[in-house]
Amino acid sequence: MSTKAMTGQQIIDAGLGGWAFLVHYGLFRLHTRIKTESFGAGLKIVNEIGQVAEEMNHHADLDLRASRVDVRLTSGYEAHGVTELDVSLARRISAIAAAAGAALESRSLSCIELALDTPDHEKIAPFWAAVLDRELVSGDDFADVGDRNQVLPLIFFQQSGSDEPRQRWHLDVWVDPEQVQPRVDAALAAGGTLVKRDQGAMLSDPDGNKICVCTWQPTDGVIGA
Repeated sequence: MSTKAMTGQQIIDAGLGGWAFLVHYGLFRLHTRIKTESFGAGLKIVNEIGQVAEEMNHHADLDLRASRVDVRLTSGYEAHGVTELDVSLARRISAIAAAAGAALESRSLSCIELALDTPDHEKIAPFWAAVLDRELVSGDDFADVGDRNQVLPLIFFQQSGSDEPRQRWHLDVWVDPEQVQPRVDAALAAGGTLVKRDQGAMLSDPDGNKICVCTWQPTDGVIGA
């Protein structure tokens, strides 16, 4: 079984129904939402997933609620994304859900990141890490401020010109490729404007505030603003 990170096309070829390939805290992960009839039914599914993950010497990030179980799978920063092991575990989880009569869906899933445009991320990133009590990870050309438990959205800093406004936030929302056009259509119907199509789309609300709808699927452009 290969330990190499898989591409989005390889994930599609694997035929995982009900799973989405989204970025969360800098890593591509497999995501699904298992709809359940009760908290108890969800707890049973969680326990079965835990047993299977242990058997495979792997792990799953699980969020149990009264009517659903959200699942995230990745082989971590060592593999830099999703591997064949994650796909195998996803198949086992799909089988667990099917046996329980629970449906998997990924349409409602997305991952949100907050981007702050700045001419000098080294100057302002420490402030945001301090005031939000978060961890700062930085390098020569980047700075990320993240929740240590990876629950709240990641904040990253994007280079802008010194003559631009000194505080300009925008959202990056990661969705499945099939959800890009429906999101664009809904935003336009709600009064928004399409700014550009790149790897996904950039949209603006009527006041000019921007959001990037991002996806793994490559195009001629780049992700984000």
